[in-house]
Amino acid sequence: MSFKLFETVDSIIARDPAARHRLEVITCYPGLHAIALHRLNHFLWNMRLKWLARFLGLFARFLTGIEIHPGAKIGKRVFIDHGLGVVIGETTEIGDDCTIYQGVTLGGTSLYKGAKRHPTLGSKVVISAGAKVLGGFTIGDNARVGSNAVVLKEVPAGATAVGIPARIIKAELPSTANPNSQEQFSAYGITPEADDPMSLAMKSLIDVTLELEAKVQFLEKSLQATAGMIDPFINPANQAASAGSADSASSAASSAASSASAPLTQANHPSDPASADPSPSVSPTTSPEINKDIKQLRNWLKD
Repeated sequence: MSFKLFETVDSIIARDPAARHRLEVITCYPGLHAIALHRLNHFLWNMRLKWLARFLGLFARFLTGIEIHPGAKIGKRVFIDHGLGVVIGETTEIGDDCTIYQGVTLGGTSLYKGAKRHPTLGSKVVISAGAKVLGGFTIGDNARVGSNAVVLKEVPAGATAVGIPARIIKAELPSTANPNSQEQFSAYGITPEADDPMSLAMKSLIDVTLELEAKVQFLEKSLQATAGMIDPFINPANQAASAGSADSASSAASSAASSASAPLTQANHPSDPASADPSPSVSPTTSPEINKDIKQLRNWLKD
């Protein structure tokens, strides 16, 4: 947990394009001032001068707007960018090369003294603006927490946590040998080409809905084609003509019934060979039954 000034300053310049040179970082970056003062306060805390450590911590908060408990353990090259409103609790442990933005809270949810109440951050972790990490769990190495996320459980190494409560996105950035390179660092925890799990679930539901709609349309066309083979009045070719009025449909049904009864009349006069029809006759008891079945099928299709 040592503090090397120029090593920390160079790491800040590598992660902040607004930083132009060392003098600007040393004089104008409150995050650097807060960590430097915390080194002193943490030393006093370990020397059992706890009241003095807390009092100087209050002075550091007044000077920088960043509240760091003297009992917190902070690693090397930690960068608190902007820093206003950052709160770091007593049992917090922060690894090397971590980046913390403004409005972040590393808080605890337990009331038991001496217990591990605050989170532990691995190395190269990015906690974005306004995020709340609450509890005594671990944020893995190279993990990222999105803006305004509320993290209530452990985040695996290399993953990104977003949302309220935070959801885990498995998306890693390309690793490089230089931990301070711009390819490795992800400003504000932004993870490229990573979709929110809720949006992926909604996309899957939309795809299933479109597939079911296509199947329903296919079944409707198949049913219409089958019905057209049974009842000519609902055939798609004749549907436009019969849809105009119900009277035309009923008159067509009457004419069809008359034409169906004509062979029966000819069959009752065998003495007239010229009017005889070679087609088989239909019994009078069968024709009304067929018409009744067709009528029921038409009503069922309309419903």
